[in-house]
Amino acid sequence: MKKRLRNFDFTLLFTPLLLTAFGAVMIYSASYTVAVVKYDWSATHFFVRTLVWFALAIPVFAFFSFVPYQKYHKVIKPLMLVIFLMLVLVLFTGKVNGSRSWFSLGFFSVQPAELAKVGMIIYLASIYSKKQSYLDSFSKGVLPPLIALGIILGLIVIQPDVGNASIIFLISCTIIFSAGIKIRHLSLLIVAGLLLILAVSPHMVTDERVSRFTGAYQPFDEEHVQDDGFQLVQSYLAIGTGGVFGDGLGQGVQKLGYLPEPHTDFIMAVIAEELGFIGVAAVLAMLAIIVLRGLYIAKQCQDSFGSLLAIGISSMVGIQTFINLGAITGLLPITGVTLPFVSYGGTSLLILFASMGILNNVAKHVRSQELIVSDSTFTQDKRGKRPSNRQRIRTTSTTTQTRGKTRGGERWTN
Repeated sequence: MKKRLRNFDFTLLFTPLLLTAFGAVMIYSASYTVAVVKYDWSATHFFVRTLVWFALAIPVFAFFSFVPYQKYHKVIKPLMLVIFLMLVLVLFTGKVNGSRSWFSLGFFSVQPAELAKVGMIIYLASIYSKKQSYLDSFSKGVLPPLIALGIILGLIVIQPDVGNASIIFLISCTIIFSAGIKIRHLSLLIVAGLLLILAVSPHMVTDERVSRFTGAYQPFDEEHVQDDGFQLVQSYLAIGTGGVFGDGLGQGVQKLGYLPEPHTDFIMAVIAEELGFIGVAAVLAMLAIIVLRGLYIAKQCQDSFGSLLAIGISSMVGIQTFINLGAITGLLPITGVTLPFVSYGGTSLLILFASMGILNNVAKHVRSQELIVSDSTFTQDKRGKRPSNRQRIRTTSTTTQTRGKTRGGERWTN
């Protein structure tokens, strides 16, 4: 066991654990009124369910931490098939809050779009790591994976779940850009995407979607303040009254029937009201640690697949956080995107901990390679002296792969 834990990245364990534990406390504070008044459930309903999902997330994290990420290459096809079938089947299930996004399994519900997030990260990282030698060819190297991406995004959009579709799209763009796609190919994709949006926008515009924009950018207009802009106005009130130190844990007012669904995508507004700027800053600091740690691992990893996995997972946490904060502050339309590790959501929590496990596995691989190279350098030292820390760091640049120059950075070649 000691040997297995020697290369373990405890930052990627304790930070998510601390965030989730804090989130469970805030979920109880934000949800007890909603649970009793709106749903006629126990005041601890959402809190207890969060603890159940939390308990399930720990072994999920452990499993993905110890299964070598290199084995994911073998499960790409069945994984994509399962995601595709789930996204098709969910369209024929009952609606939840006006959206066909959930499988109801009695005690709990499953959201296939959450699985699609990590699934697309693994798929794109695997495909583009294999296509490094001919990534200069748009038709052969760049285009084929985008067809699968387009199908998955289309199925999610028609649920409709624009929030998760946006996250997956932005994560995919990050992975593709990091893989080394040429600027002209990237420009072509952007233009094609804009033309596609213009072509389908007349068919996608509905009163509900328009209300999301009017509610975000005109919340105080007389015709919107009690309707489309109501939720954002209540969020502003919660954030504004919190100040630096907040009104105290459990002392918030906006959650008492004013702020709809305060335990999900607007939980940060409750944190701001009850714990103030200090509480918000602490949450953002922990999320930043996860994102920056993931990017550092991606930079250190000499394997293209592992590096792209780390980039995709880090970007998922960062992008989802940005979209959530953008919604509660009026910077972006409200799309129902939750705050990672903190908001209520069982499927989201499991996927996030699975992602942290994968990221930890990549970190273990990086660390093990560093130790192997360091030990090799030590045994070959003619002076019989253990190399210094600086020498060890330098030796980690030695790898079984070589790197070639590409746009603004490096490309991996086997």
